[in-house]
Amino acid sequence: MSTPNVLLVDDEVAIREMLRFALEAADFECAEAGTIQEAYTEISDVPPDIVLLDWMLPGGSGIELLRRLRNEQATKDLPIIMLTARTEEDNVVQALDMGASDYITKPFSSKELIARIKATLRKSGASANQSEFRVGELALDTVSHRVTLDGAALAIGPTEFKLLHFFMANPDHVHSRTKLLNQLWGHKAAVQERTVDVHIRRLRKILQNSNAAYSGLIQTVSGAGYRFSPSDLRAS
Repeated sequence: MSTPNVLLVDDEVAIREMLRFALEAADFECAEAGTIQEAYTEISDVPPDIVLLDWMLPGGSGIELLRRLRNEQATKDLPIIMLTARTEEDNVVQALDMGASDYITKPFSSKELIARIKATLRKSGASANQSEFRVGELALDTVSHRVTLDGAALAIGPTEFKLLHFFMANPDHVHSRTKLLNQLWGHKAAVQERTVDVHIRRLRKILQNSNAAYSGLIQTVSGAGYRFSPSDLRAS
């Protein structure tokens, strides 16, 4: 099972740091956003397993973002917990009626927050992440930690495995080097961006040596990062 990824949406840096500390101690992965636009971009780039969403944000409200996400097919079932200082019953009812998965008022205990997150993930099924991925004759299994292409097992290192897993789970999105660094090594790791390029080249070579057509799945997007594009394989 993959580690659940939580997106923290709050304009107060201190609150995000406190939440990140508590969640990472409980073995969650965390991403952050301080505005509605940052949050929407983050969700579009790499969809999280769950969102912790403040009500008051620069440029709008968390309720506006909640409404937008519930109206879009890709995010209509995304678990979203409102995490706010608003305690009025009308606010709670409004958020839940609009599709919030849960509503937690500040202040709160870390133990309660983590318990509510786990309960929400269980209800949504988001904690039972997909374990098998396939693109054409390329298959990846996170349980057996095995990658095959045209029925043959590939000799693939742990970092290349994680990179391919991330790409196959998040296809047709452009992922920046910074995003890939955070996904593979965590935001605190002292790893340079060019390290991503090294592992991309290794992964491409592994695919190239087995079936040249599949090395083209990983595309360089100039000035932006990398994209894994299964649709191009199907079109070829």
